[in-house]
Amino acid sequence: MNVSSIFGCMAFNDVVMRERLPKSTYRELKRAISENQPLPLEVANVVANAMKDWAIEKGATHFTHWFQPMTGITAEKHDSFITPTPEGGVIMEFSGKELIKGEPDASSFPSGGLRSTFEARGYTSWDPTSYAFIKDGTLCIPTAFCSYTGEALDKKTPLLRSMRAVNSQAKRILKLFGSSDSVEVTTTVGAEQEYFLVDKDDFDKREDLIYTGRTLFGAKPPKGQELEDHYFGTIKPRVGAFMKELDEELWKLGVLAKTKHNEVAPAQHELAPVFTTTNIATDHNQLTMEVMRKIAKRHNLVCLLHEKPFAGINGSGKHNNWSISTSDGVNLLNPGKSPEDNAQFLLFLAAIIKGVDEYQDILRISVASAGNDHRLGANEAPPAIVSIFLGDELTAILDAIEKGYKYDKRKKSIMRIGVDFMPPFAKDTTDRNRTSPFAFTGNKFEFRMPGSTFSIAGPNTVLNTIVAEELSCFADELESATDFNAALAEIIRRTIREHKRIIFNGNGYDAAWIAEAEKRGLSNLKSTADALPRLLDEKNVRLFEKFNVYSLGELKSRYEILIETYSKIVNIEANTMLDMAKRQILPAVCDYTKSLAESLTLKKALGTDTEPEESIYKSLTEKSKGIFESINALEKVTEEAHAVKDEQKRAEYYHEKVIPAMDALRGYADAAETLTAEKYWPFPNYGKLLFSV
Repeated sequence: MNVSSIFGCMAFNDVVMRERLPKSTYRELKRAISENQPLPLEVANVVANAMKDWAIEKGATHFTHWFQPMTGITAEKHDSFITPTPEGGVIMEFSGKELIKGEPDASSFPSGGLRSTFEARGYTSWDPTSYAFIKDGTLCIPTAFCSYTGEALDKKTPLLRSMRAVNSQAKRILKLFGSSDSVEVTTTVGAEQEYFLVDKDDFDKREDLIYTGRTLFGAKPPKGQELEDHYFGTIKPRVGAFMKELDEELWKLGVLAKTKHNEVAPAQHELAPVFTTTNIATDHNQLTMEVMRKIAKRHNLVCLLHEKPFAGINGSGKHNNWSISTSDGVNLLNPGKSPEDNAQFLLFLAAIIKGVDEYQDILRISVASAGNDHRLGANEAPPAIVSIFLGDELTAILDAIEKGYKYDKRKKSIMRIGVDFMPPFAKDTTDRNRTSPFAFTGNKFEFRMPGSTFSIAGPNTVLNTIVAEELSCFADELESATDFNAALAEIIRRTIREHKRIIFNGNGYDAAWIAEAEKRGLSNLKSTADALPRLLDEKNVRLFEKFNVYSLGELKSRYEILIETYSKIVNIEANTMLDMAKRQILPAVCDYTKSLAESLTLKKALGTDTEPEESIYKSLTEKSKGIFESINALEKVTEEAHAVKDEQKRAEYYHEKVIPAMDALRGYADAAETLTAEKYWPFPNYGKLLFSV
């Protein structure tokens, strides 16, 4: 396979545009993008016609505005290119107006009160910075989605606004360091995607996986991940075939799929792309998740993207590798060989440290969900407490700056591994801290808290906005300073002194860290129900309104959507558990108990030893009673949750009452599974799900 020849063949990318657009049209399009200006309709008509001709040549018959509503997945409404002719035939047409604007029904998407049901009109608007692509015979045009009155109803619009904010404020800083006015600044992201693969036949037999994406019941198998023999292990042929086809399909779409490997848990894997501009990375990640699910089915597999599909082993995250770069190729988070002398780097680093400390609550909110609550703080996922890992060298440099002494620069250590023919190599100045939520990894920060199902738009909107805010404050101070160097040094020193509490290089899993974080005054928002109300805190509203990223109405709508979604998810899980327990688990346990009773009667009649059957019979009878009582308890609290009218209080009730009742039911059911003969158990167990592919 010639990767170079297929890469981007299904994307209307820059190479295709140069080839198919008149030079004047191409220049107009690039100018409109770089200057953030509307594209003239006559130019859009030329682009649309070229795009249509290219798509038809590739077999497309329809087009769609591909957008990202607040459902967390992508949406698309397909229209064909056909236009009727007077003779009763059709011609294939696509106008600039159709390219630039679409009108999907906005009433059926979550709006959090921004739109009434009868107010149906919404608009999709082309994002020309993200290339159109062909998927399943349809030309997909990446777009933003807003209401008739202009409020953002999607995840992309606020992201684009935040990118504009960080560009504007970073340029002010760079200008003070002598940068040209023509230099633009953008954030870049590489989103590592973790996922599980299970056999589709086994998946279809589990109601919990079908309805919720995670196993609500399941006893631990004899072997889990304790031998650590799956991580980076040899990829099994069936998984390898899936990965090969996945790479090919993503490459055709222009997605920069780079790395693939087995993850820590059995049946868990990871795909990592090359960095690209944040809004494009967001589009590509949404596309990656969609293609993963589609390709898996071709191999009679199911791709599980839930944050915690299996209890007791690693969950799946989405490590969001975030950096900030200039249009002339400078990575502003590259410390260089002497970071202690790199004032520009230190100022940007200070802005990030200050932003993460001051807005740790909204960073936590940006990754809050019912699924991620199960993952954070468990099995190699970072804790719910936000902190920054910098590594020994950077921490020592900041300590020297704060205390006013010269940093004692040491040469990089040389790694010698004791084998003569292996060449020595330089040791990195920072280790990797897998327990840190926000870790510096050389020239970027790895935000490890987002869950695997998440759109990365939300977390990156927050990251961009908080950094824009701190850069804005720094620029205000430096622009008015009489002595730039003295003011610069003071800002860096003051920031370190006032915000060093957020820096933690230790073990985030250690129980002592929770006490230490509380002592430092860091927030510990353990659940989504705890975290979401903080979104509407005055300081957070003021931040987003300052940069026009979210209006107060848009923030309120997101809070309403998120809090309602949390309750709905837990309710669906509770109802699924009740259905499985009543219609599958309890009957199975009763059937096996009946079989044991019959065996006991026969053995007693024969005068043989009945101790094994009696022991299991007694234990199962107790577990059966526990299941029955737990079903009743869960039904009761679920009904009570429905009766709570206030959305916030309802979410809290689900967290405090319903989830513990679910855990109790699971405890009895999982214990019963370990005692029940396999042929009686109604669905595939953990061992089958995790080790059969």
